[in-house]
Amino acid sequence: QVQLVESGGGLAQAGGSLRLSCAASGLTDRNYNMGWFRQAPGKERMFVAAISWIANITYYTDSVKGRFTISRDNAKNTVYLQMSSLKPDDTAVYYCAAKLGSALSRVSATYVYWGQGTQVTVSS
Repeated sequence: QVQLVESGGGLAQAGGSLRLSCAASGLTDRNYNMGWFRQAPGKERMFVAAISWIANITYYTDSVKGRFTISRDNAKNTVYLQMSSLKPDDTAVYYCAAKLGSALSRVSATYVYWGQGTQVTVSS
């Protein structure tokens, strides 16, 4: 049974930091990549970052480059999103997702497993 569980969301001030975690279970073959997406109220779900389990290659959307870092701990089956220099525009529900195959993608439709999301709120 595949399960992705996000944690670490909360309230931060602009310029602050948060680290999100995604605990993955049931993804046993490692032939996929993990992604973080976010969705603000009234907006579409947008790609944030992705990482490959086996290649350790990362990919970021332009708006978070230099501020966010995606990483993974294979032994813990956990993916992280370290968010620094937070901005109010980062406010959203953040979702962890898994895509079959190791090729990175920013297209949400290619991700087949999703967590329930964790709220990140950044105040001005």
